[in-house]
Amino acid sequence: MKEKMKALVKPFSRAGAEMKMVDIPAIKDDEVLIKVKAASICGTDVHIFSWDKWAEKRVKPPYTMGHEFTGEIVQIGRNVKNAMIGDLVTAETHIICHHCPQCLEGNHHVCRNTKILGVDRDGSFAEYVAVPSFNIWKNPAGISLAEAAILEPLGNAVHTVLSGEVTGKMVAIIGCGPIGLMAIAVAKAAGAAAVIAIDVNEHRLDLAKRLGASYEINSSKENTIDKVKKITSDCGAEVVCEMSGNPRAVEQAFEIITPGGRMSILSLPPAPIAIDFAENLVLKGITVKGISGRRIFSTWRKLTGMLSSGILDIKPLVTHTLPLEEYKQGFEMMSNGQCGKVLLLP
Repeated sequence: MKEKMKALVKPFSRAGAEMKMVDIPAIKDDEVLIKVKAASICGTDVHIFSWDKWAEKRVKPPYTMGHEFTGEIVQIGRNVKNAMIGDLVTAETHIICHHCPQCLEGNHHVCRNTKILGVDRDGSFAEYVAVPSFNIWKNPAGISLAEAAILEPLGNAVHTVLSGEVTGKMVAIIGCGPIGLMAIAVAKAAGAAAVIAIDVNEHRLDLAKRLGASYEINSSKENTIDKVKKITSDCGAEVVCEMSGNPRAVEQAFEIITPGGRMSILSLPPAPIAIDFAENLVLKGITVKGISGRRIFSTWRKLTGMLSSGILDIKPLVTHTLPLEEYKQGFEMMSNGQCGKVLLLP
């Protein structure tokens, strides 16, 4: 295909982005070309758009932004066997090497040579996106366009929450950004005894309640540690999912977890954080799990099953839908936290 398409491009190493007309991607023999129906703004996209210190170190413009999306396959490479033109799909955005020790042992989610769609190669804030056929995931029957566009971040939430036992346990979710909000819904669907949502944003805490939180704590107004102790009869949370990246919140996560509990950390703090290893890690006997992306593809199977069964409802999370050309409004809402998920329609 030689035609042009509109795309949201990061053309420079500073804040902002630009709408441009660029070439439609030419696919390789093992790739598919997808016509994007809807794309979602991720926190990673906000980092890149605002050009913070992480973006300065990680991203190399120029390229097309975006990685959370859904669309229709319109072209397939000659070696593709697992897809057909017309399939409605989304994609696992970690593009792996298949040959490092981690990949050979089935730990694809921590592939040492991972390239990320919309970070290391052209992404989905465009009319078309090229993706290796290995990475495509066919949309579950019956889900909406909005739900399909956020399956990838939902996978992060599922991986974080379900990396250990949840049923019947007191679960604390620290950080109610979009993935934290999804984690609340996942924990509730998985049978948590109670889900405690912790954040400083009242709008996000209201969404947390809609998505199944049993208790909401505004840590800018309440003493988080005392409140969690009261909720849990002084025992602490049995499962803590850290999704905020805020240094003080991370410290509090180690204080509110019960001895023998499990902590899953998805967040990326901006700098190293001091932890009292003796008191809060060793003597508590807790398990700490770092969460990177999704397990490929077992996490996808779990989230698809939960959505298809009806036990998981993430529809309230999508709060705004905008044309791709109005991307600045979407990024502004994401930056100030006055939204759930924001969709961009090419």
